[in-house]
Amino acid sequence: MLFSARVTLMSAALLGMTAVMLGAFGAHALRDLLEPRLLAVWQTAVQYQFWHVAALLAVGCFQQRTECRWLGLASLGFILGIVIFSGSLYLMALTGFRPLGMVTPVGGVLFILAWLSLFISFITGRTG
Repeated sequence: MLFSARVTLMSAALLGMTAVMLGAFGAHALRDLLEPRLLAVWQTAVQYQFWHVAALLAVGCFQQRTECRWLGLASLGFILGIVIFSGSLYLMALTGFRPLGMVTPVGGVLFILAWLSLFISFITGRTG
């Protein structure tokens, strides 16, 4: 198995905590420093991180009930998707370096593959 339920849930907790911190940082510290377009990029990163942390929590709960390779792949996809998708947007907002936007779709594809893996775990009946 790629990730145990424990690792998935610990990752979700850590990524959820950082989403709160990064959201607050954007709302308070960056509000007057970034132009509105870059602040919107920051907020998009925070939103996607939060939504996928929720998905990661669900995957971890499913993993507690059953071992399934597809759930491990979903966990990996959500974690890497958050790091690459949201991470590239955070960096782009802070630096203004627009070519970082070319990395963001890789994280988006990882999100899609994670959702597909979760779907496959449901249709194969491997979620409990």
